[in-house]
Amino acid sequence: MPLCLSPQTRTRFLRITHFTTLTFRYAHTARRSPSPASLLASVSQHKPAKMAATATPDLPILPPEDSHLTAKFGRETANYFSGSPLNRLSFLRTDHAFLAPAFKHPAASFLLLDNLAPLVKTDDAAQLAFVSLGEIVGRVGGDIFEKTEEELIKEFDSEREEHVVVFLGMDEKGVLGGHGGSEEKFKYKEFEGVPYFAVDVSKWEGKEELKEKLGKERKAGFYGGGPRHMGLVAGQAAMYGYARALIDWNARTPFCAQCGQRTLSVNAGTKRVCPPTDKGVERGACATRGTVSNHSFPRTDPTVIMAIVSADGSKVLLGRQRRWPKYWYSTLAGFQEPGESIEEAVRREVWEESGVQVGRVVLHSSQPWPFPASLMIGAVGQALPGEGEKIYLGHDAELESAKWFPMDEVKEALAKGTHNMGDEVPKEYVEGALRLPPQTAIANRLINSVVEGWWVASKM
Repeated sequence: MPLCLSPQTRTRFLRITHFTTLTFRYAHTARRSPSPASLLASVSQHKPAKMAATATPDLPILPPEDSHLTAKFGRETANYFSGSPLNRLSFLRTDHAFLAPAFKHPAASFLLLDNLAPLVKTDDAAQLAFVSLGEIVGRVGGDIFEKTEEELIKEFDSEREEHVVVFLGMDEKGVLGGHGGSEEKFKYKEFEGVPYFAVDVSKWEGKEELKEKLGKERKAGFYGGGPRHMGLVAGQAAMYGYARALIDWNARTPFCAQCGQRTLSVNAGTKRVCPPTDKGVERGACATRGTVSNHSFPRTDPTVIMAIVSADGSKVLLGRQRRWPKYWYSTLAGFQEPGESIEEAVRREVWEESGVQVGRVVLHSSQPWPFPASLMIGAVGQALPGEGEKIYLGHDAELESAKWFPMDEVKEALAKGTHNMGDEVPKEYVEGALRLPPQTAIANRLINSVVEGWWVASKM
């Protein structure tokens, strides 16, 4: 089936003209190549702390580049909850010679979470607030990373209170400014910057006193605007999403999925092990010991989400669930199943939910979604002509409605009717018109991409 629209030539010309003028190339130092986080941080434009929590935050800004891939496919899409300014340094999570001094360094900054709600600035809930080790050392201790994984396993005591601290990464570009306790940077080998950690305070005794102290001394409080904080500035949203996912995973999996015995958090919060002894006494056998096991690491659930265009490219398929606000529609989505490719999952989910048959599928972008641990895999697909476009909701009861919306109507909704579920509609919205998710949702980015002609075939 043809993938040509009348505006195709103009769209391609504008893309090529714009992106071939970019001359920026990634700089490689003699010491080492910059991390992806450092590259992004060098061009991130974090807004000053005047943005209200209810305002729609900016999306991450990727560094410009003039590659052939960009010339052919257009700019890469960076979705909300991606684009962390931190270098994760994942290969150092097992190195206690790195973690121990980083944890105790004067510049080390800590993000606190209370029932997964992040600490934010009182006068600007779009900005995370950080504390120093001195403000929490009485609860977590100062030697949490002093011992190796082998030593921790040998000394394991299932009755001892566990303090999970997650290493988030290092701010090498000074984008975040730390907690304000020290301007001195932490150095380890060739790495230099401000270390960031996340700590769960949900079960702490005296938590109310801590909150009062943070309010007075830090002008900060735990976000109370609901379970899904979607108002953080770009970059910080990625930090929160990562912290939330790891803290939540550690809290949800205190027992081994293989043998049911209590586990121990290691690798700076990114792995849980099932020790062979408890207080020096041998425990029951477990298949996870001595082998690489997916039971020991955080899970990420792949979820496909897709914008489906009609065979002639003039309409977009959108659906709505019964619990959604009136006139609020979105793209279709569903979990990818084992033994299934992404393209197959897109076709299956669309057919099961709407009855529409999809032909070609193209991957667009992805979005980490920490509620609790999904990876939204965005795709664009095109329906088969004729009977392939027929809507039938009898297979799956998930959707209340599914419709083909003309491109012009969708474009109007993107301009006047986007908002977070539960938020008030924009002032320019006209009652009865289509409503769509905000730009912080990958669904919005997918819808926007098909309206702009992203999916149109390239002539290159």
